[in-house]
Amino acid sequence: MVTAIGILAIIAHSDVRARRIPNVLVAVIALLGLLRLIITGDPIAATHTFGASLLVFTVGFILFCGGTLGGGDAKLIAAMALLIGYRDLVGFLFLMSLCGGVLALTILARDKLSLQGGRLSRRAVGLVSAPRRTTVPYGVAIAAAGVVTLIVGNSFPK
Repeated sequence: MVTAIGILAIIAHSDVRARRIPNVLVAVIALLGLLRLIITGDPIAATHTFGASLLVFTVGFILFCGGTLGGGDAKLIAAMALLIGYRDLVGFLFLMSLCGGVLALTILARDKLSLQGGRLSRRAVGLVSAPRRTTVPYGVAIAAAGVVTLIVGNSFPK
């Protein structure tokens, strides 16, 4: 769990700084999930978790193709489904959505404030820039929800 939380922190930082989630870190999260499934030794839980992860990846891929979600985000959500397991997946996805909504609203507010602050000075010198596309580092929301789910999910016996 400590390793996963550390990797999720690195992923969140990378997504904020470069809007990229390194594939190698996503692969480590997925491998930790596979290791957890092997250690628990429950073939029914493993089957359900694999199925849920595949479904999450499929939906993520569709959202990626539509331009709604980044490719790294889609892969990370599927890897987190492997790590968290099917029992905690709905709670994780709900928390991820809440974190993502707060993050998106924060970024939109920041962008609006920065545009208002700089609009007068750009017009004064005759520079008009094209509106830039706002992106949300959704890996931060995925990582935050993952950390909370890992901590809370491991706090209560199943």
